[in-house]
Amino acid sequence: MSTSAPEYLRFTGHRAFAQRLVLSTLTGRPVHISKIRSSSPTNPGLAPHEVSFLRLLEAITNGSSMQISYTGTTMTYHPGLITGTIPGQGATEGDVIEHLLPHNCARGVTYFLLPLCLLAPFSKSHMNVRFSGSGVITSSTETGDPSVDTFRTAILPLFALFGIPPARIEIRVLQRSCAGPQGKGGGGMVELRFASQVRLPKTLHLNRSPGRIKRIRGVAYSTGVSASNNARMIHSAREILNPFVSDVHIAAQYDQAPLVATGDKTGSKRRLGIGYGLSLVAESSAAGVIYSADVVVPPSGGEVPEDIGKRCAYQLLETISKGGCVSPVAANTILVLMAMGSEDVGRLRIGREVLGSEEMVGLARDLRTFGASTWGLRDVEDETDDILISVKGTGVGNVGRKMA
Repeated sequence: MSTSAPEYLRFTGHRAFAQRLVLSTLTGRPVHISKIRSSSPTNPGLAPHEVSFLRLLEAITNGSSMQISYTGTTMTYHPGLITGTIPGQGATEGDVIEHLLPHNCARGVTYFLLPLCLLAPFSKSHMNVRFSGSGVITSSTETGDPSVDTFRTAILPLFALFGIPPARIEIRVLQRSCAGPQGKGGGGMVELRFASQVRLPKTLHLNRSPGRIKRIRGVAYSTGVSASNNARMIHSAREILNPFVSDVHIAAQYDQAPLVATGDKTGSKRRLGIGYGLSLVAESSAAGVIYSADVVVPPSGGEVPEDIGKRCAYQLLETISKGGCVSPVAANTILVLMAMGSEDVGRLRIGREVLGSEEMVGLARDLRTFGASTWGLRDVEDETDDILISVKGTGVGNVGRKMA
């Protein structure tokens, strides 16, 4: 009896690398990715954060196999079963998988948290992962990753819309860190505990009016610099936001910069991940409608806290002005869960500018490649410029859990 070779879905380039591997793992379709930075004369092939993400997938799945070419510009990935954290099988400390990020990682820890939370509901057991090492960046980054605070307050609550209780999802920030020199490395520590596994995500109907903003919450954080920077960021942000909303509360968080080994023979350590930033979240009167904004000082410095606060406040207002019922930072997560849910048609109201972004167009193409139904689009019949997306679920479900 001969077994035929698996038919790979073929992609090129490094864009949406994590997104395609997540969809491959959820649908069970193997992928072949070529021409990964093949034109780069200095750093061709997979980047450090991409290699680290492959190792994370290997730790939380059973039976996954991957092959990478000598130059790193071509790889194949054959997904396995999403097992999560099983004591004795990958868990290095109790019931937690310890995942170390390399010192030259240029992406925030949410680059790993977002895909992990898309896989966790379909896991056989709880998904408990601790991110540590000299490459953990908890703040937002210049590469577009949101901060851990925005992830906790603007993305995790949306899982309740799919029948996934957010009360059983916990994110612990054990050590904060901004990006290090040249935007690489940090030295933070973050732990995710995801205990909300479901058989199938519920069908989402978020097609009502977005409503009005009723409150704004936020976190101003400083790492290794004066705590007065928090007060300066909060004051400048409130100057802009208070005329629009009376209920504005921004918490202040101060941490020492983490000590990271220099790597020389003396075993000395240095402070890394120094900086400050602001995360803002606006909650609407309509349930499940959340907008967010994130700004952090560049690794090279050069921006005063007042500028950070004002820029974050204006960014939040701009996000709200785009309309729809979903923020750009959460649109990807919402649409993937809708596509993986029960075989029914869900609806989502989204801003035209959000839907027309390069990321959303790429996501629609990838979902179609992996077998999901194409989206149905129509204009919302009111004075807004919103679009109503109809998404039919594929009923992928959780093969590891036989509960309803």
